[in-house]
Amino acid sequence: MNSFTPPELITAFPEIFLAIMSLMLLMLGVAGKEEKHKTVSNFAALTLLLLAGAVYRFCHGSNLTFNDMFINDTFGAFMKVLVLIGSAVSVYMSTHYLERQRIMRFEYPVLIMFSTLGMMLMISAHDLISLYMGLELQSLPLYVLAAFQRDTVRSTEAGLKYFVLGALSSGMLLYGASLLYGYTGTTEFTHMANVLNGTGAVSLGVIVGMVLLLSGLAFKISAVPFHMWTPDVYEGAPTSVTAFFAIVPKIAALALITRVFMGPFGHIVHEWRQVIVFISVASMVLGAVAAVRQTNIKRLLAYSSIGNMGYALVGLVAASEEGVKAIMIFTAIYMVTSIGAFAVVLMMKQRDRMVENIYDLAGLGQTQPMLALAMTVMMFSMAGIPPLAGFFGKLFVFQAAINAHLYALSIIGVLTSVVAAYYYLRVIKVMYFDAASDDTLDRAEDRRLNGLLAVSALALVLFIIAPGPLLTTAQAAAQSLFAL
Repeated sequence: MNSFTPPELITAFPEIFLAIMSLMLLMLGVAGKEEKHKTVSNFAALTLLLLAGAVYRFCHGSNLTFNDMFINDTFGAFMKVLVLIGSAVSVYMSTHYLERQRIMRFEYPVLIMFSTLGMMLMISAHDLISLYMGLELQSLPLYVLAAFQRDTVRSTEAGLKYFVLGALSSGMLLYGASLLYGYTGTTEFTHMANVLNGTGAVSLGVIVGMVLLLSGLAFKISAVPFHMWTPDVYEGAPTSVTAFFAIVPKIAALALITRVFMGPFGHIVHEWRQVIVFISVASMVLGAVAAVRQTNIKRLLAYSSIGNMGYALVGLVAASEEGVKAIMIFTAIYMVTSIGAFAVVLMMKQRDRMVENIYDLAGLGQTQPMLALAMTVMMFSMAGIPPLAGFFGKLFVFQAAINAHLYALSIIGVLTSVVAAYYYLRVIKVMYFDAASDDTLDRAEDRRLNGLLAVSALALVLFIIAPGPLLTTAQAAAQSLFAL
């Protein structure tokens, strides 16, 4: 009988600490004699930020624990820092919105913390079992958050749609995982890679298992054809929840997809590349075309996120260290841009009532020029206009594809980016060239959102001056993934 070897807990210290703090804040909210909304929110945001700093400072190298089901490496640390910062910002920017909507409850930041814990477990998953556990821990709080404004039909409908489609994607993922286990005899990534690398021809069962596994993961990044939930959920969920959906979960899902397909399936690229190519192209095309007729700013950003995930997958199709580096750079820039865009959406009010129509921005260039300027930076960056950071995010992705001789994919990506620029520029045209209606937007006086918007805009503008830290860190993180 094998002796029990206790796991190395220090390797998973960030996740353990976040779990403990989440439970403590839950108890604080439950046991408090008075309303603890702001206290719990502030502690949650501070905890997430401090943890991001700790992960950036101390989580380096490559360590396995829990019977090799959990890995802590530089690649994971990079993506975890993005997830933690994005979650902290989401909590920070939601406080005033939730108070205005009268749905501010202490459960909100706690649910975000538990979902963030699931994302961190996803990023560090080194086994199909830990992959599924992290995925479900991430997803269950998101179903609740989507329906958080339970007194409105739109929010409850969004939560129900997300739950039903999420359950379907989980079933597909589990079926794919069971096929992979049946044909390889293991669920651990390193052992699976060794089996697949030594078998020669890959069996049909493994290919079907990979496709089903990818289907479940593609749902989490709302890639076509698993995007059906995105526009309706983005529109129906409370705007602060939509911001969280757009900013954070996609980072963790992209990290997981990258780890899985560069890890156990890294030796059989030719078996899955064409599937990722189809998903990438379909996402870029749909994201570019479907958003053209949208008038709701949240639905527009939903289709924009679908297109952006298509661009990110171009880096995965390259199946190289350069491609992984491009994914991480693109993801970091996408997060900053999304934060800025949703900061503006959260400040769209008329007579203290939230509005979501693009044409409500009419005349903003004259009434609130600084807010319009910041939104212009966000739209130009999303469109990939130089010299803003969004241009370089797409440049690195397409460059990796070209170096992998994927010329047709790169051309399609550039063309869809040109088409998508139309609806980004339309927002700018409405702000500066359309006449303001009688009901103009209320003055943007939320200091938190204004501060986040200013930081996001400056980061996108000044990236060209000092890109070194992000590029160097992404390079080291990509190398760590291929060093396994």
